[in-house]
Amino acid sequence: MKAIGYREPGAIDRGDALQDIELPRPVPGPHDLLVEVAAVSVNPLDTKVRRRAGAGGDGWKVLGWDAVGRVVETGAAVTAFKPGDEVWYAGSITRQGSNAEFHLVDERIVGRKPASLSMAEAAALPLTAITAWEMLFDRLDVRRPVPGAANAILIIGGAGGVGSIAIQLLRALTDVTVIATASRPETQDWVRQLGAHHVIDHRQRLAPQVEALGIGAPAWVFSITQSGAHAAEAAEAIAPQGRYGLIDDPVGFDILLFKPKAVSVHWESMFARAVFQTPDMGEQGKLLTQVADMVDAGRLRTTVTEVMRPINAANLKAAHAKIESGTARGKIVLEGF
Repeated sequence: MKAIGYREPGAIDRGDALQDIELPRPVPGPHDLLVEVAAVSVNPLDTKVRRRAGAGGDGWKVLGWDAVGRVVETGAAVTAFKPGDEVWYAGSITRQGSNAEFHLVDERIVGRKPASLSMAEAAALPLTAITAWEMLFDRLDVRRPVPGAANAILIIGGAGGVGSIAIQLLRALTDVTVIATASRPETQDWVRQLGAHHVIDHRQRLAPQVEALGIGAPAWVFSITQSGAHAAEAAEAIAPQGRYGLIDDPVGFDILLFKPKAVSVHWESMFARAVFQTPDMGEQGKLLTQVADMVDAGRLRTTVTEVMRPINAANLKAAHAKIESGTARGKIVLEGF
């Protein structure tokens, strides 16, 4: 089967950073679906893994986690899906990725694809939807008020993939006031279109901008990018006893900034359930099917902003480079082999 892989970690401008390769078609384990991949999206995670982790030995490492496609085979213990079903998922970081014609994924972290979206439109959502949902409703618990705080959330990095779906989930499922950061006119317009009540500039000090809104100190902060750089501003802006969440990997992050206000700090890793085979692993599949229902009901929209065809090394390199430039808006999707 066709796939895109690499052997050694490194920069995207290397000639061997990503290569078109041929690999054997994989065989499903008991809980696995073998999916014929129709479309994938590229996440910042893909670029981080490519820079840090190699294949080991003389093998190939295949990236990619977001995927949409059709089930072609099922393992002996599979009960929820059958060949021909259209599915979407974000996979597991401990397995080979979805940048391949055929891909194995555990059925428990798979949901049905939204019927109202094309393959490319759907591919933009799984990883970011899981990340945003788990952070908002499992970690930050935004349905539980913080005493004395404004019923508001500050989303740092609102225009990227996670921010784009987080804003929509908040507007669809809560009455929380959404303050999103974006620094360029096109990204500011984007987050407003998605439903942000207020937009502020993360290139300027955040706390004074939040205070100037006149709504009070927000109960929650969701830091999606550059958390280390924005930690002091977030700690100043958030309400006492608020809840702060982050998903990136900041160097030198000062958690003590949040102690004076007794702010709880929450990390989200959407792969935790799959990697550790937690008893509630199947919640991710349920979550994705619920998101699909919301999409089909018109309550959520795709966050894809660019589609590249086909799925090959050249296009993946271009997508990685754009994400690493920090200028991406929404999600970049690749479709078809």
